Amino acid sequence: MPPHEHPAAADSARELIAARGGRVTRTRVAVIEALQRSAHPLSHDEIGATLDGAGIGHDRVTLYRALDWLVEQGIAQRIAGGERAWRFEMRRDGDHRHAHFHCERCGQIVCLEDVPAAAPALPAGFAVARAELVLHGACADCGRAGVEEKEG
Repeated sequence: MPPHEHPAAADSARELIAARGGRVTRTRVAVIEALQRSAHPLSHDEIGATLDGAGIGHDRVTLYRALDWLVEQGIAQRIAGGERAWRFEMRRDGDHRHAHFHCERCGQIVCLEDVPAAAPALPAGFAVARAELVLHGACADCGRAGVEEKEG
């Protein structure tokens, strides 16, 4: 077994895929593991770099297809990032929803667990498929850098 692979995480990823009737591929397993290990949502390029760093060969199209399948199956979710780039994270258990903060300076996206992304009351007959709340601004590092630039 390669040194980067953790047996329990790989088994968990394989089980998630198999439970949805999907083909258990090396790319799907590696993407799930990358998302599970990340403390924040990852872009396609960040996931690709993680796979490259682990010595897992892949191409852009295969990675896009793996991510699309994981989102369609409810294993992962997409978050609108800056510069028209999607970011991905593992979907939480059940109907757990949370907001995100997007730093418009460095592009970082962080989860805000204390800010629920609840859907507003809808007219009769309407049904929410998903809700997304993304707050935009500057992270602590970028905000501090902006203040230092103004003072300098």
